[in-house]
Amino acid sequence: MLDPGALDAWFAREGREVLPFQRQAWDAYARGVSGLIHAPTGQGKTLAAWLGPLREAEAADEPLRVLWITPMRALAADTAAQLQAAADALEMGWTVGRRTGDTGSAERARLRKRLPQALVTTPESASLLLSYGDQIAQWRGLRAVIVDEWHELLGSKRGVQTELLIARLRRLAPGLRVWGLSATLGNIDEAARVLCGGDTTPERIAGEAPAPLTVETLRPEPVERFPWAGHMGLGLRDAVIDAIHGAASTLVFTNTRAQAERWFDAIREAAPALPAALHHGSLDAAERAAAEDGIRSGTLRCVVATSSLDLGVDFAPVEQVIQIGGPKGVARLAQRAGRSGHAPGRGSRILCVPTHALELAEFAAARDALRADRIEARRPLTLCLDVLAQHVCTLALTGAVRADEVLADARATHAFAALDDAQWQWVLDFVMRGGAALQAYPQYRKVSEVDGVLRVADATIARRHRMAIGTITADAHMRVAWTRGGTLGQVEERFIAGLRPGDSFLFAGRALTLERVRDMTAYVRSGRSRRLVPRWAGGRMPLSSTLADALLTRLAAGAPGRGDDEMAALAPLLAIQQQWSALPAPGRLLVEHTRSREGRHWFVYPFAGRHAHEALAAVAGWRLSQRMPVTATLTANDYGFEILAAELPEPDEALLRALLDPAELMRDALAAVNGTEMARRRFRGIARVAGLVFEGHPGAGKSARQIQASSGLIFDVLSRYDPGHLLTAQALEEVLEQQLDMPRARAALVAIADGAVAVRATPRLTPLAFPLWAERIGSRVSSEDVATRVARMAEQLARAADRRRTPVRRAS
Repeated sequence: MLDPGALDAWFAREGREVLPFQRQAWDAYARGVSGLIHAPTGQGKTLAAWLGPLREAEAADEPLRVLWITPMRALAADTAAQLQAAADALEMGWTVGRRTGDTGSAERARLRKRLPQALVTTPESASLLLSYGDQIAQWRGLRAVIVDEWHELLGSKRGVQTELLIARLRRLAPGLRVWGLSATLGNIDEAARVLCGGDTTPERIAGEAPAPLTVETLRPEPVERFPWAGHMGLGLRDAVIDAIHGAASTLVFTNTRAQAERWFDAIREAAPALPAALHHGSLDAAERAAAEDGIRSGTLRCVVATSSLDLGVDFAPVEQVIQIGGPKGVARLAQRAGRSGHAPGRGSRILCVPTHALELAEFAAARDALRADRIEARRPLTLCLDVLAQHVCTLALTGAVRADEVLADARATHAFAALDDAQWQWVLDFVMRGGAALQAYPQYRKVSEVDGVLRVADATIARRHRMAIGTITADAHMRVAWTRGGTLGQVEERFIAGLRPGDSFLFAGRALTLERVRDMTAYVRSGRSRRLVPRWAGGRMPLSSTLADALLTRLAAGAPGRGDDEMAALAPLLAIQQQWSALPAPGRLLVEHTRSREGRHWFVYPFAGRHAHEALAAVAGWRLSQRMPVTATLTANDYGFEILAAELPEPDEALLRALLDPAELMRDALAAVNGTEMARRRFRGIARVAGLVFEGHPGAGKSARQIQASSGLIFDVLSRYDPGHLLTAQALEEVLEQQLDMPRARAALVAIADGAVAVRATPRLTPLAFPLWAERIGSRVSSEDVATRVARMAEQLARAADRRRTPVRRAS
């Protein structure tokens, strides 16, 4: 046991001061309670959570005492190093190990034999370790589970997996204390209850008041009056490089991996002598590790990264953070800004770079929300039966668990507190027989019950299940490797499928030429062309409701706010919008309609985010088609949606309210979007998590087409022969709740029903309508270069604005 004064002495030697919230966390841990520590990035949450268990260390040969769960592999190395450094400095004798998907086979084998006193791991790797019956004894000495960056797991199936994991560990180690760390979250109390589970009342420990956060923007000159989201902001490359040269170290964050590749290539081309690196989740572990080491050592002046480096431990090597493009959420911007000034007492600063003019307003709105302390909440998922089925199989692999124990543990979690007996019996039948439609196939009879104990007798099923543990699903990936040896990372199979040998593309910050494809590996050599960049699915995030509300308020005001000039820069754009139509405002739906050579256009602006707008456009279009024969083209972005047809009626207020009525929204949405086909595609991820499809062995995985065909066939069989199957029902629910964001769509329609509607007939595309038009043009295959066509239209509209044609026909 550590002497109480030793911690203060160590902090003093390190030139630091123990903060009150850290001491509060240590005392709470000593009392045996669980809870959540929430504090801005850089205040010392890691030591607040770690030193409580560490000061109870008794000997160097103790069994596993602390399981530290991190959401990202990129965090594991830094976290383990920091925990080990503290243990060594305090001479506690503990060893901190690390087990993630990047861990080598030799280290995995060593960990299988004996776990260290503390283990840093991911939810997937922890679940895998729990599947071995011969390791159960090692878990019984566990005292604490610490979940880092809990807000990153909450609201996802990985969070549900973590809840089930903790419930199992509580049974193996009674008295287990559970602590979470969170930097940015809007629903802290709910997050704490979900993490700690059961009937416990978690302790909530808040950090110090956040240090000042400065949000600055780079302004393009001139500011475009008709913006479109086809750029990557590269027009501001030179200004970004000047900013990088002005700081000792810089993290450049982008929203997508493709954007990161482009920006890194542009920076390296303009400043070849600048020590810089690239970091994103599709790069090989060695590539990522080199970038992380460069950040820590200070040998790199710049790292271009995606969300793979959003999170981190408490160190302060980064002087500056640059955000490329709108952050889409207030919490994300705060999280990324926290990478700078990353130490107690230091303020954070972020330099924002717009990729189109309207993002200037988004940055100003984000600053407003931060000042008002309005941060997005993340709502936890419930009744994800695919995750529960996987968990039952995982525990059955131990040959040491009873069904009633698994049920009791599951119901102790927030995710499955409402699990009824019928649903539980369905899950058991699913893992034991495959359900009613698949019971004739032996590969789906995974679990058996012998003397009341769940078991997996088939070695092949056991091996395949362990390979597939986890809830992260994505399109099939191909490994990218040099022909002479060595791996660069992985890209989606569908991108490689579109290439021929000899084609070049940009990946891992290098121009590569495809040589051949064999065994799910794309072999490459150095190339020259950088025109093609891999695109990864899931790159487009919708604008959060919190940021959208703040943006609406900003656009309605139209004038510069305190200490910022983004809206002043947008004044010419907003003036044209006001002159030709109107400015959007809270409590009032703006609808524009105009005619062009393409036909009649409706532009509707609910400001509810891309996903919800896709649903609303489909519903409005379908309801319109029930009133009149019409074939419409639908387009959506974060601000609104467009309906285009050869002929459309005048959109008066009565018609609009009928088309956007919240009544029967779910029914009409399913009719409008072909919900069955969308559920069929969504079922692929559910089938993989539940173990209905096997993605193949490493290096010989199935193609995306094979997996989709397998899961699609199973979906069709279940729909036909087992219409009450709970996983097909879950697929449809996920389509509605997540893919189409129906809760937000419904909230938008309720707000429209309660608010005003402003209809404007416009002489031409307005600054708000132009991005929707450009989005649709960019999505079509055309022989004409999209960028050229969009730029020409923008020039035509700008000339029209300069002529100040003012007659505008207005409708009430």
